[in-house]
Amino acid sequence: MAIDGAKFKAVNTRDRNFTKGKVKRRREQIEESVARYLHQLDSADRQEPSLARTTKTARLTDKITMLREEMGRLEEREALMLATEDQQISLTDPDARSMATSGRGSGMVGYNVQSAVDTKHHLIVAHEVTNVGTDRAQLAHIAKRTMAALQVDKLDVVADRGYFSSDEILDCHKANITVSLPKPQTSNNRLKGKFVKADFRYVKEDDAYICPAGERLVYHFKNQENGKTFHRYWTNVCQHCAIKDQCTTDKQRRITRWEHEDILDEVQRRLDEQPEKMRMRRETVEHPFGTIKCWMGYTHFQMKKLKNVGTEMALHVLAYNLKRVINIMGIRPLTAAMMAA
Repeated sequence: MAIDGAKFKAVNTRDRNFTKGKVKRRREQIEESVARYLHQLDSADRQEPSLARTTKTARLTDKITMLREEMGRLEEREALMLATEDQQISLTDPDARSMATSGRGSGMVGYNVQSAVDTKHHLIVAHEVTNVGTDRAQLAHIAKRTMAALQVDKLDVVADRGYFSSDEILDCHKANITVSLPKPQTSNNRLKGKFVKADFRYVKEDDAYICPAGERLVYHFKNQENGKTFHRYWTNVCQHCAIKDQCTTDKQRRITRWEHEDILDEVQRRLDEQPEKMRMRRETVEHPFGTIKCWMGYTHFQMKKLKNVGTEMALHVLAYNLKRVINIMGIRPLTAAMMAA
């Protein structure tokens, strides 16, 4: 199964959605406009009395009044926004949320639709509409829904790096779900020409790391961070290492290992052995999303609120799957199978 998420627009423009950042930027714009109009008003007052000056003064005064009224409305919306759990409100569709998209500096107000598509027939086996803008915490949930839909006790899924979460991968492992996905590069050391954690080889039998210089980083202690147990490794010979400047500026290069990191190592090993899985994921799961968006005319959902939008998406998925099955097996065999069921 290939798992992915896609953003779909809601019946809510960006102007009708408010976040802390948007409110701050709009307040600054209003204050800047008011200051500019006040300056123009002062300049007009210094001019000789005339009908043009009177008209200009009245027009500037009206604009300042309108901006101050808008500032009052903005403060009311800010109070409502700060009272919500995620500090965000949408006025047209209250469940829609502002979400970042792949385009740099772009975004939309909408929903994040999760789907699991089988790699053989490209049928959508499970899907769910969410108003959470990231995929980070979605992997285990949609994978378990897929298992339930297929009525199987094990599953093999592939996803992109946006789903990488150690907790989600562990949850999948416990549920007998085999995961393949790349790990995001969170360190800038590689760009700086320095070694990253992947350059240190873990030796399970000795519970130690071998660094690029061949030295052993041994286990020293473990501690708890955010409910997780981490093991710490280092060696005391770093200061005499010939390639220390490529590794660390501290006295020692320390490596941190999560207590369940062997599961993450297995995920990386599978991906290294089968790199074609990522191409297969793209060819599988992005096709249904593209087809459905084309049917929708690349516009927005017609319904409002999460429950109703979920129903609308379910109808799209049903129509997509029916057309796929018709293309695969034909109308008559499909009709016969439906009658038999």
